[in-house]
Amino acid sequence: MLSTAEIGIDLGTANILIYSKTKGIVLNEPAVVAIDLNTKNVVAVGSEAKEMVGKTPQNIVPIRPLKDGVIADYDVTAQMLKEFLKKVSKKMGLSMRKPTVVVCTPSGSTAVERRAIHNAVTSYGAKQVHLIEEPIAAAIGADLPVDEPIANVIVDIGGGTSEVGIISFGGVVSCNSIRTGGDKMDEEIVNYIRKKYNILIGERTAENIKMEVGQANENHDEKSMDVRGRDMVTGLPKTVSVSSKEVYSALKESLDQILETIRTTLENCPPELSGDIVDRGIVLTGGGSMLNGLKDWLSEEIFVPVHIAPSPLESVAIGTGRSLKMISKLQKAAK
Repeated sequence: MLSTAEIGIDLGTANILIYSKTKGIVLNEPAVVAIDLNTKNVVAVGSEAKEMVGKTPQNIVPIRPLKDGVIADYDVTAQMLKEFLKKVSKKMGLSMRKPTVVVCTPSGSTAVERRAIHNAVTSYGAKQVHLIEEPIAAAIGADLPVDEPIANVIVDIGGGTSEVGIISFGGVVSCNSIRTGGDKMDEEIVNYIRKKYNILIGERTAENIKMEVGQANENHDEKSMDVRGRDMVTGLPKTVSVSSKEVYSALKESLDQILETIRTTLENCPPELSGDIVDRGIVLTGGGSMLNGLKDWLSEEIFVPVHIAPSPLESVAIGTGRSLKMISKLQKAAK
């Protein structure tokens, strides 16, 4: 038990995943913390805290300390990481004393944002902290040959950000990141239902609508589901039926922004690598890539093959853990 633990952390806006070199994914929980305002103590973290969203008394507030893939509330993030790492060491019997940690950061993050992530992990007592760019981590986790001189195009649609990266020879050749992801889509659904039906729904309901009847492709077999919310006129609970065509129109703007980012990234690709992209296509990772019809819609729009990673939700976490083997090579490429 002398060897120090080696772990990879995917600090996502929506979920936090921890990957251990020996046991694979050991934690996958929502990035939510419930705090008691009177005592400033953490009441719950992860799934337990997410259950409380929109249902708590005034003194308990569920907080999402990560916004757009970066730390918005430093102290709460550090506390949340401590709780999660405690949970992992208890569950796995892993010695978490001075672990070597790899954390992914959005490719568009600033030096200040990176330093905050570094400090939050170090405050737990990590021996070494390596930061790796999210597109590279996602590509490694999706089993792409990132260290070979061929173009690997990765589109990672997360909760807070969507990242598009072309990776070759262990480094990022061209990369773009936008702060549009699953959360923005949920917001669009909330706004659409408020405008059209005069009904207020919560974020969790919006997320369920997106997963059940969300559509990226205009031509699809229409489905509908019942949605419950609060009528803004009478203030009473009300149920309406929402169709997948309506959800498509609510999501269209966000999807077009992601498509535009993919196009811009591909336009900046060196001509030598463009040939590879035509053959190999692009790989989708992140929770957003599981939206119904997204794969077919993208391949129609950009005329190259589109694949979904083997485990889209876990690709980044798996990649951060696996990257420990090749970290020195990757850091050379990043310089």
